[in-house]
Formats: sequence, C-alpha cells, structure tokens
Amino acid sequence: MYAIVEIAGQQFKVEKDQKLFVHRLESKEGSKVTFDNVLLLANGDKISVGAPAIDGAQVGVKVLKHFKGNKVIVFKKKRRKGYRVKNGHRQALTEIQVENILASGAKKTKKVEKSVKADAKPEKKVEKSKTTEKENVDLSKLTVAALKDMAKNKGVKGISSMKKDDLIKALS
Repeated sequence: MYAIVEIAGQQFKVEKDQKLFVHRLESKEGSKVTFDNVLLLANGDKISVGAPAIDGAQVGVKVLKHFKGNKVIVFKKKRRKGYRVKNGHRQALTEIQVENILASGAKKTKKVEKSVKADAKPEKKVEKSKTTEKENVDLSKLTVAALKDMAKNKGVKGISSMKKDDLIKALS
C-alpha cells in the first residue's frame, strides 16, 4: 500500500516505515504528525484518486530529527567583465518516518488560527461603527467607507452613488 501525500508544499510517494527528508516542519523531534492532504491511495490493484484530496484519508508520521542539508554553492561569473559572485545555501530539513496510512475514517484537522483571524476582523469594523453612533463623533473626520456603513445601518437608501457631503447630510 502506498499513497501520494502533500507535505510542506511538496508531493511525496510514501509507504509504511519509509523515511523521508522534507522541508523543515514546525513540530518537535519525536512528535507525531498527521497529513490530511492525501492525493492518491493505492492498495494492490485498487487505486483511489482524490479531487483534489481523498476525504477521510490520512498519513501519520513521526518526526525523527531536524537538521541542515549539504551546502550548495552558487557561483556566477561573466567573462571578461570581472564579475564573480559566490553564494552558499544550506536547506533546513526534517527527517520523518511514515508510521501508518489510513484509507478512510480519519477526521480532518481544523486550522483554528485562520478561523479566529477571519472572525475577528468583521467584529472590529462593526464595533467602530457602533461607537461612532453612540458618541456622535464629528462626521467630517470619518472616512467615506465608515459613513456608508453608518448609513447602511440606519437604513438610508442610494448610498452607493452618494459623495461624502451627501452622506453627512443624510446622517445628520
């Protein structure tokens, strides 16, 4: 049984007990990590292809160690011009070992950080418009977008074609 899974932005063909070198993962050595983005599963003659990923499929790996790869030398030269540049690079890598491949029954892991950030931004805008209504702030100092939000909350119609002066008159 093997699977093609996306790990750290790259696709790998993995089998059970296989060791891989992938781009640096943000997990501690010895910890177990699961990857839900399984693109293909093959078990003998039975092949399942996802669109783009297979629902319920999961690959479990164990992080063995973090290290830096071999140095790669980048040398640039233009002949007869005196231009020579030498740079080196060492890629940060993680060695992982595949522990199991689940074909079905795995639950998708939710990314909490993105949902919290997405929910926080609209609330801030609503709070600003509520505070401006309560305090009766000078409307000429507000932006057109804030004035349109206030007008929309009050039920004023035709605000899309109004200019700043018209919005201030409608709100007064």
